[in-house]
Amino acid sequence: MKKIINQPEHVVDEMLKGLVFMHQDVIERIDGFEVIVRKAEKTGKVGIISGGGSGHEPSHAGFVGKGMLSAAVCGAVFTSPTPDQILEAIKAADEGAGVFMVIKNYSGDIMNFEMAQELAEMEGIEVASVVVDDDIAVENSLYTQGRRGVAGTILVHKILGHAAETGKSLAEIKELADRLVPQIKTIGLALSGATVPEVGKPGFVLEEDEFEYGVGIHGEPGYKKEKLQPSAKLAEELVEKLAEGFDIQDGEHYGVLINGLGATPLMEQYVFANDVAQLLAKKGVIVDYKKIGNYMTSIDMAGLSLTLIKLEDPSWIDALQAPVEVVAW
Repeated sequence: MKKIINQPEHVVDEMLKGLVFMHQDVIERIDGFEVIVRKAEKTGKVGIISGGGSGHEPSHAGFVGKGMLSAAVCGAVFTSPTPDQILEAIKAADEGAGVFMVIKNYSGDIMNFEMAQELAEMEGIEVASVVVDDDIAVENSLYTQGRRGVAGTILVHKILGHAAETGKSLAEIKELADRLVPQIKTIGLALSGATVPEVGKPGFVLEEDEFEYGVGIHGEPGYKKEKLQPSAKLAEELVEKLAEGFDIQDGEHYGVLINGLGATPLMEQYVFANDVAQLLAKKGVIVDYKKIGNYMTSIDMAGLSLTLIKLEDPSWIDALQAPVEVVAW
């Protein structure tokens, strides 16, 4: 294992210290907790929080700041944060109008966020939530019942963060979230596994000329392995799966997110983007929003994911394009 770290067991703590050092104009850390909060002035609006295991950087701490998340909870690598950590994030995010939690669909995350919600409500803080389950690759997998929550989660952060910034109530944000999440779908592929620092070896190994469709962001199994193919063939598989999932029709409006999983160069992401663009054009898809880069990674996994958001509400485009003051958008 080759990594630029000190002791593996200190990776998350030292990462968060470095993050705050580099971006102390935007964020700070709650002393004694793996919780990053924004420095933006409180204005009595709904707070938005998210989080999960570390190893997905810049998710979720990179999206803390004005216009997106109020706070992010950073668990151990690929491990759900504890209820007491989440409770601290809720309390820090509360400005008197309640707190909304964006939870990825992993069993530990759901259980611990819900426990934290109960504790917060005992302290008089109103809390609501949504579970993001955008990964259409597999219906059930390790740690999940139903579909996994992956890169589409950051689009939820952005749109709900904008709703909070513009003064929407907790009930209005909950209604928006429940309409939004079903309109976001993701599917990915991996060329190599991720190496958790404390484990010291990849979570799975693929042959030199092999890749796997549908691998999860914690290395959960996908749905098939094949010999490596050109980018155009990979794009065709992912676009067709998403088109089937949405029942895409000519003339519909979508947003596109191409997300690197940690070790895929931007050169390759842009090659893939060119292939996706041609395939969507053939289907008559109108692309109103595009984003590319590393947003929901899996440490050093080589691979990428493709997310489509069906833009049923034109206001969602405005929300995606609205300026924010965060580290990683």
